[in-house]
Formats: sequence, structure tokens, C-alpha cells
Amino acid sequence: MKKVLKLALLPGRFAIARLAPTAEVPAWAWKGSFVCVTRTPEELSILCEEQHAPVHVHAERGRRLLRVQGKLAFSISGILAALCDPLAAAGIAIFVVSTFDTDYLLVSDQHLDSAIEALEKAGHSIHRSNPE
Repeated sequence: MKKVLKLALLPGRFAIARLAPTAEVPAWAWKGSFVCVTRTPEELSILCEEQHAPVHVHAERGRRLLRVQGKLAFSISGILAALCDPLAAAGIAIFVVSTFDTDYLLVSDQHLDSAIEALEKAGHSIHRSNPE
């Protein structure tokens, strides 16, 4: 059964920063409406609104954020595959963040239109309340 999902394009641009694995989480990381901080033995990754990531920090910038609408039960399978497969087929790289309730996809601003086109072609709908 094909999964058809509703997504929302969130306003703003985001950055994904990489710091040393032992670095303290900087104060700028916690600013803004959407933040994700992940520490592994290899790195400290920080996803935040682009304007909060200092220019001297190693980061991928100019990312746009798509949120899967609604709360997703842990028992549902294939959500990310339904989104990643059409984007991979279109040659669009993504960064994925999953939370307790839902999933988020980040795509580069320069590939946003192509990503939306690929997702809509796969049957998904994208709500663009405040696109930039």
C-alpha cells in the first residue's frame, strides 16, 4: 500500500553545524523555534535557524524544513521510505530528523522546488503557508 503524506513547508532557513564531539553545546544552539542537538563519539551536530549559526562555524547552510503533518505512531512503517525514495530518484540529498511525534526533512534551498515537485509527483501534498 502506497503511503500518501501531508507535509508543511516551515518558514525560515536552517543550518546544520558540526562541532568537535567534546565541545560544549554553545548558547546560540538553543535559539529559535526549531533546534536539534545530537552528540555522538564522532561529532556534535546542531540543527538550528540559519541566522543563529555563527559564520565561523563549519555548517551546511541554506536548508529548508518540511514537516510531516500529524503525530506518527511508532508502529507505522515506511514513512521515511515514502519520502526518501522519490527524492533519491530525483537526485535530491536530504537531512532527516525524527522526533517522538513526527519526521522532518531538510533540503537545500536551491533544490526546494525540485523536492516539492518530486514529493507531489509521488502523491504527497505540501502546505506552503509562508514559503520564502
